[in-house]
Formats: sequence, structure tokens, C-alpha cells
Amino acid sequence: MIEVETRQMNYACYVPSAVQTAVDLANTLKPVKGEDALETVAQLRDFLAGHEGPEPALPTSAAGTPRPLPRSRIDATDLTEVRAVRETVRAVLEGAAADPAGTAALINDGLRRSRATLVLRHEHDRWWTEAVSDTDRCAAHLATATLSALAHVIATRGPARLGVCAGQACRGTFVDLSRNGSKQFCTPTCAHRASVAAYRSRRAEGRAPTRG
Repeated sequence: MIEVETRQMNYACYVPSAVQTAVDLANTLKPVKGEDALETVAQLRDFLAGHEGPEPALPTSAAGTPRPLPRSRIDATDLTEVRAVRETVRAVLEGAAADPAGTAALINDGLRRSRATLVLRHEHDRWWTEAVSDTDRCAAHLATATLSALAHVIATRGPARLGVCAGQACRGTFVDLSRNGSKQFCTPTCAHRASVAAYRSRRAEGRAPTRG
């Protein structure tokens, strides 16, 4: 899970969940194992239902309130579009540290294509900004939320906070919002595996016979 410092919460209440959604979206693809958890419309619906991310919306009502697009209306076209968003999000997470300029271009292009607009919100005596899309496309809303959240992390913490797991048999992505920014693994499980492997390697080296 992503660790979030309290001082980061003053930007926008949706950012931590949107960052997590970006990571989870990218990690529906496991390139080392050759597994893909986003191959069917049913899997897409399950993914969206399990995240607090953007809700696709129909045009607003006369009162100006967005009307949610039922999950049941999500179809194969949405799946294709979301998979394209996943490709962009994963490229951002994988490339930010090594190529910040190229990553910025990816994010900016993705936000333009999703028709993202920055709006100012006010609720419960607090103000915040939020990126939204004015389309009824599921993928556009997902791209707007995830890419704007990753852009915020890069702008406030630096591109090195986005990365790929250091585990030898893993290409999971992560965002490091910890205080010291020293995260190297996507999950504690991968960190534990690496620790055990390093321990066994040291023990094997210690038992190796010396050559005269």
C-alpha cells in the first residue's frame, strides 16, 4: 500500500486514491509472468468497482450535477481505451526517474487527449484543485485522474518517486510517498523475497571452500 504523509493531503483529497489507482492499473499487467488482469469487460468492471477513482459521467443535468454512467454500459470499446491508458500510465511509472522530460511529455499528451480541465473546488471550509474530464468516456476520466495525480507527485516530490520494483522476478510499479523516499520494492512480499535471497547468497558464499 502507498504511504501518505499528512502534509500531502492539503493538495486535494482525491490524490492518494488516484495515485493508488494509477499503480493498480499499471500492475494489472505482469510482464514477467505474462499475466494480464485486464483482458475482458468483466475484469474492467471489477477493476473500476474496486477503486474510488473517477466515475464516468453522462452530460450534466439541468441542475448542473453530473449523472453517473452505469457500469453495465461499459463495453469492449471502453476496454480497448482503458488498456491504452494503462500503457501510458505504466510508461510514466517506468520511465519517470530515467527520462523526466519524456515522461512529462507523455503526461501532458495524455491529459490533452482526455480533455482534462483544472477546476477549483470548495467544500467544508476548504479549497482545492482537481483535474476533471468533460467527456462521457470511462478511459478519459481514468486518464485524467491518474495522470494528474502522478504529475502532482513528480512536481512535489520529484520523478524519482515513481519506479519499478527491484525484485529480480518482478516488474511491478510503485509510487513512493514515504518520508525518506527510499522505497525499492512494489510490495513487502517482494522486499522479503529479496532479503531472503541476499541472506542465502551470503551464507552460500561463507560456506564456499577457499582455493589455495
